[in-house]
Amino acid sequence: MSNELQGHTVAFLVANEGIEQVELTDPWKAVLDAGGTPKLIAPDSGKVQAFNHLTSADEFDVDVVAGDAQVGDYSGLVLPGGVANPDQLRLDSDAVAFVQGFVDAGKPIAAICHAPWTLVEAGVVDGRTLTSWPSLRTDIENAGGNWVDQEVVVCDCSPSRLVTSRNPDDLPAFNAQLIETFAGAE
Repeated sequence: MSNELQGHTVAFLVANEGIEQVELTDPWKAVLDAGGTPKLIAPDSGKVQAFNHLTSADEFDVDVVAGDAQVGDYSGLVLPGGVANPDQLRLDSDAVAFVQGFVDAGKPIAAICHAPWTLVEAGVVDGRTLTSWPSLRTDIENAGGNWVDQEVVVCDCSPSRLVTSRNPDDLPAFNAQLIETFAGAE
């Protein structure tokens, strides 16, 4: 186990249903393996339901309700994908405000697959270069972002660093980059 994230708490923001399980569990394990403390944040208390594509998978306990989460408690934010997950988060004002708070505070965000939809809703992609699942390209470009088709993209545009990847195949590169990025966060 490495200790790059020793002393760092990382927020994982998800909807209560529709998360692509591997896009939650793989980065979660990477944070743990790097000595960090992951916390699961969702709009409602209780459990969240993950999926393996369209098939129900495991449930996970919510640590903090989005409306009670404070940006200052976390070094970074991970936004897992899944089609339904970010689509639901876009409709939750507390979740959107939480994302906006990370950008306003200059704290890093890592988003994979469909998760950039939440970034679009939060109004934080204008002038930034990012990647995602290909079907989000038009939404990102319409929101003023520059979409590229790359395994992992790091955008250092002020005020906060943004790490994005396209799909579960990109998880090794995504995880390595989010650990490096979050390790440098205060």
